[in-house]
Amino acid sequence: MIPEAEFVGYDPLKLQPEPPEEAVLSDTPPPVPPLPMSPYWSAVYIAASTLISLTQGLGMNLIATNVSQIQGYLGATNTETTWLIAAYMAPNVSLSVALVKIRSQYGLRNFAELSIAGFVLISLMHLFVTDLQSAIIIRFFSGIAASPMSTLAFLYMLEAFPPARKLTVAVCLVLTNISLASPLARFLSPSLLEFGQWRGLYMFEVSLAFIAFAIIYLLPLTPPPRAKVIEKLDIVSYLLIAVGFGCTAVFLVTGRLYWWTEVPWLGILLAVAVVTVTLAVVIDLNRAKPLLDIRWIVSKEILHLAGTILLFRLIVSEQATVATNFFQNLGLLNEQIATLYAVMMVSMVVAGLCCAAVMTPERGPAIHVVALVFLIIGSYMDSQATNLTRPENMYVSQALIAAATVIFLPPAMSAGLTSALKRGPVYILNFFVVFLATQSLGGLLGTAVFGSFITIREKFHSNVLAEHIVLSDPLVAQRVAQLAGGYGRVITDKVLLNAEGVALLSQQTTREANILAYNDAFFLIAGISFFALVALLTHVSFRYAAGRFILPRVTGEMAQPSS
Repeated sequence: MIPEAEFVGYDPLKLQPEPPEEAVLSDTPPPVPPLPMSPYWSAVYIAASTLISLTQGLGMNLIATNVSQIQGYLGATNTETTWLIAAYMAPNVSLSVALVKIRSQYGLRNFAELSIAGFVLISLMHLFVTDLQSAIIIRFFSGIAASPMSTLAFLYMLEAFPPARKLTVAVCLVLTNISLASPLARFLSPSLLEFGQWRGLYMFEVSLAFIAFAIIYLLPLTPPPRAKVIEKLDIVSYLLIAVGFGCTAVFLVTGRLYWWTEVPWLGILLAVAVVTVTLAVVIDLNRAKPLLDIRWIVSKEILHLAGTILLFRLIVSEQATVATNFFQNLGLLNEQIATLYAVMMVSMVVAGLCCAAVMTPERGPAIHVVALVFLIIGSYMDSQATNLTRPENMYVSQALIAAATVIFLPPAMSAGLTSALKRGPVYILNFFVVFLATQSLGGLLGTAVFGSFITIREKFHSNVLAEHIVLSDPLVAQRVAQLAGGYGRVITDKVLLNAEGVALLSQQTTREANILAYNDAFFLIAGISFFALVALLTHVSFRYAAGRFILPRVTGEMAQPSS
């Protein structure tokens, strides 16, 4: 165990250590900045960050990727089991807003130790779940306990690098680790379910949690200076934001299953979300020290950044939902798609390392162009799928999409953090709210949008195909007879045999309609990516032209003396 450094005024999120105000005003020299960490300890901190990232990510994704497998164990339907995801996300999407100030006021060490202790305790409670009701309650508290883990993973990765590399290499690596959790959960799930069903999933998570528990106690983080930053109205603002974000998360998770306009309580959830978030905004707009600086968040620069991140998060949800659901619709299970997930993970690691090697603030737009080109190519390739498409046919396309997922976010996050740091440490909280809202709620929105789009297009294609299936058509009658032929030895009644053939043909028609709907979704994603690429190139070209021709001309005219 290495000693905990007490460098007053140093914050791992800052590009440079800042002396406290008292030191600046007095004659005492500023504190010496921390010495660079040795390569050995840097590797240890990187490994710790990776483990914490995967522990948190697997806890979130193991249930989401195995809803159909665990519903039998819990004695619930697929729709009822989906409430496990909603219960987890409801507190998780907003808690990071409060954690930044809690960490600043009560100390990073206390924050880390209590966070991991709570996570271990909640993970252990999963082993005693026996029904859906208890599982939903535990998942709600699991969402609370897991929220600090992503922050800790981020801080441990920043700790391993000098200030000059914190917003380049460190950001790339930690976002790569976070992205790996989804395909890794799908890759490991078959073995864990075979080992112990529901308990197998959480015995693995508990094991990771205990390892992370030991690491956090053995490896300290450089503590920032404590300050009393929490005010009474902060609690009111946060509770309103938590209710609003939580209702939005439940609305997005369950809306597609109950359908958006079919049940009244979905509208009530959305109305509550709008009212509570609006109240939080009104309160903070009229405070001298608001929890969130709404005026900065709605500034042109931050809105542009938030829109960019949100749009990309919507697009990359294709990999987590559309592609996986496509193969499940064809009857393939996770173990039959495992190699595809391995290809995704290898692509993510390679892309993350390449991004870390070349990333600078000036290269952000170029990296975004590459990511969008990868998305366009990969999604268009997937849009040509048929009922004969298998995972090996999507290795290249999904590898491109996986690489795009990893390389797009680091430049955007680095730019946002740089903008926040220029205005002061307080704005780090505001940026995290923007980033986490676009990531968490954006991911749920992407799943809801594309899931609903596929449902609508499947109904459309089913109606079109059904119009052409009439028994008076010789080809249709021949196909029905072929499908029914397999049951000729066990069904002697010709009417029942013909009905069985019609039922089998109807199943094939539904499958083909689903395949066409997924192809439409892939093509839609390729189209959105193309328009995003055009918008990005137009924006970059305008900025280049403004910097090269317009601004020098204006500056020259201003410099000329008036007659």
